[in-house]
Amino acid sequence: MELIKAIYQRRSCRNYTSALVARPFIMDLLNAAVQAPSGMDAQPWTFAVIEGASRLKGYSDRAKMHFLRVFDPGRDPHAMHRELLADPKYNLFYNASTLVVVYAKPKGQFASVDCCLAAENLMLAAVDKGLATCPIGFAQSWLDAAEVKAELRVPSDCTAVLPIIVGYPAGTTHEVARKEPEVASWL
Repeated sequence: MELIKAIYQRRSCRNYTSALVARPFIMDLLNAAVQAPSGMDAQPWTFAVIEGASRLKGYSDRAKMHFLRVFDPGRDPHAMHRELLADPKYNLFYNASTLVVVYAKPKGQFASVDCCLAAENLMLAAVDKGLATCPIGFAQSWLDAAEVKAELRVPSDCTAVLPIIVGYPAGTTHEVARKEPEVASWL
């Protein structure tokens, strides 16, 4: 697939089949991720791969409880999602069978930005393989909790940057209109 086509076709998918993504495909995505640029060539990323729709459903329940416990309804911009997150039927991971969490190692000033660049590479590579993805921001703070990192065997000094579900779409993911580029300055 042409890169520009992958860029325009990448959309967040919120409905997945239960089919597990083969390990070689996940490795292909991780290998694409680490081709991203990084400040001072720090390559500060590390990844956690979690598989199994039932495991992810359990993690969804735990992540939702965590988010509802720690967020401040008066100040959190996600207060409008409280009802959705409190719904036991709502699966934060949309029934996907694979979650890839991009973690930043404490290397360099731009580790989080570098990890976001790696995440975009991963998502574009997934499009090329006919896979769907969706970044799951609501799970980030839970995946960064010390006890969760210990459970996932992620080093404690790493920081969860972006959880991304990966899988086979159940149905069509529709294009969402994008705004024209806003150019604040062009000198």
